[in-house]
Amino acid sequence: MRTRREFLFGSGMATVGGWLTRGNLLFRATGPTASAMVVPPAQTAPAQSTAPNSPEQAPAAENTNPAVQPNPDLPQQLRTAAANEKIKTTKLTDTIFLLQGVGGNIVCQTGPDGKVLIDSGISTGTDHLRDALSKLDEHKLKLLINTHWHFDHTDGNAALHLDGAFIIAQDNTRVRLEKPQYMAVYDVHFQPAPDAALPQETFPETETLWVNNDQLDLAHAPDAHTDSDIFIHFNHGNVIHTGDLWFNGMYPLIDLSSGGTINGMIRGVDQVLALADERTKIVPGHGPLGNKAALQGYREMLVNVADRVEKLKASGNTVDQAVAAKPTADLDAAWAKGNLKPGTFVALVYDSL
Repeated sequence: MRTRREFLFGSGMATVGGWLTRGNLLFRATGPTASAMVVPPAQTAPAQSTAPNSPEQAPAAENTNPAVQPNPDLPQQLRTAAANEKIKTTKLTDTIFLLQGVGGNIVCQTGPDGKVLIDSGISTGTDHLRDALSKLDEHKLKLLINTHWHFDHTDGNAALHLDGAFIIAQDNTRVRLEKPQYMAVYDVHFQPAPDAALPQETFPETETLWVNNDQLDLAHAPDAHTDSDIFIHFNHGNVIHTGDLWFNGMYPLIDLSSGGTINGMIRGVDQVLALADERTKIVPGHGPLGNKAALQGYREMLVNVADRVEKLKASGNTVDQAVAAKPTADLDAAWAKGNLKPGTFVALVYDSL
């Protein structure tokens, strides 16, 4: 078995250089379902969670290992909650704002080129989102960037595209949205997204946009939370949106069905840390606004759990035995605050190694 350290250092930490050029383009969740906020639109089901699917694979048999917390009604639960919860707005800079409701954290940049939005949230909350956006400035929404393809980050795509937003994302976001998907960890099936929800432009690794007097660098973090994750760096504003590379204050979901791995999560966090300084405002995919010190603490937790689970696996323990050993017991008080149970997280880590 290839060790975690061999994976990380053998492949080399992904860099954020070599940006592609592009011309100017004209949650922490709250409420009763808040910490569940990781529902993707659809995922190709693996025969076993130990073998991530490619985006082209068709759904297979239901996953029955410990890395499953069945909740097939989760999308509807989120839609019901989003319809009734207004958006909380937090000013990060004069032109960058954090918008939090049901679903993933959303960021909006304002300015003369038009509004730029990162992620679209839950479709039933779109009217609340429109209301929050209208209070920021008079400019229309022009660009929507998806951090990855999961439901709680893309369900509002179609409505916002019909409002005039051009959608951009990593290649695999479109690939997964346009086909039936299955998310094994929650046993959730999704139908293809409508055409209006699909990104109009995609990129494989990096993209640079110059919008509203700022340089926005978009970078792919391969095989992390999913195979489609990107983070967005507002250079002038000194703000980074990590997407679901970071679940602030909780164990993260690693979506094995769409190619997620613990090693990729760690490497993605390393990419973000390399860009941040002590003044950088870092927006997680879920949880409260954070900073470099908080993200570093999260990384240390990921590495700690990965090391412990790797040792159990290398010693011949099965996934059930690894979960029964409770390798996160001393960490649970600080990190078991989200939807994901500690045992499920351990099983996801085990299966991704």
